[in-house]
Amino acid sequence: MMRTVALNDTPLQLTNDGELELFFIGVGSAFAQDHYQTNFLIIKGQTHIMVDFGMTGPIALSDVAGLKPVDIATILPTHSHADHVGGIECLALMNRYVGQQFMDKPKLAMIITEEYQRVLWDYTLRGGLEWNEEAGGRKLAFSDFFTAVRPTWKTHQPREIWEIQVGDIHLELFRTMHIPEQAPTWEAAFISYGLMIDGRVFVSGDTRFDRALIDHYADQAEMMFHDVQFFPGAVHAPLAELQTLPDRVRKNIWLMHYADNWADQDISGFAGLTPQGVRLIFD
Repeated sequence: MMRTVALNDTPLQLTNDGELELFFIGVGSAFAQDHYQTNFLIIKGQTHIMVDFGMTGPIALSDVAGLKPVDIATILPTHSHADHVGGIECLALMNRYVGQQFMDKPKLAMIITEEYQRVLWDYTLRGGLEWNEEAGGRKLAFSDFFTAVRPTWKTHQPREIWEIQVGDIHLELFRTMHIPEQAPTWEAAFISYGLMIDGRVFVSGDTRFDRALIDHYADQAEMMFHDVQFFPGAVHAPLAELQTLPDRVRKNIWLMHYADNWADQDISGFAGLTPQGVRLIFD
């Protein structure tokens, strides 16, 4: 069962009494103007995880949650599109030069596989972070900004799935079929992950319509948050294809990553559009 709790103009608390909680600082697509980009926090007990932090992340964190980049302790990037990782450089710099130097904070923890760490550092983060200073006569590296937290491979699964326990939160990271549009399977697609949280809440991440993925988790998930687009083709799940799912599945799906023309869409049969800026608490 999920209930919603408003912030009432108070900053979001990054700890709670032990309930599983999601808080979306944005629910829009990469080019949405109305609801920022889809990035969200998982909170449970003394643990919080920022899932993705895109180009609008720094302003959304302040505007929607009342928080600052230095408040974030753990980040989980799902893939390398700018609406998901474009604000991580801000987190890293603020943490290193404000949080660590003036607030006695540790390095940011990043939940990431070794393979994706190499991709993210070399092709996205390195250009903006490597040259900020010399540390002992060398350029800065990933480990100067982040403490890598490694998930472990979950064997005997129908696709690549990793799992990890981070404080009070258990995660499965599963590969999705996102980009390029021509990739016929998740194996052929570029690295992109979705999440199963505490064995209860499914978050698709960015993905094209992937019935096998939905079927794998639908009976287990109490609630599903799924990527959507309002036109056919491309690299997200078209609403028309999601509408082919059985009624029992659709009624548990909250649509996320939606474009600004959301009000023009018929989403009857689904749980609704994922709400931004409210605490989603799973009892």
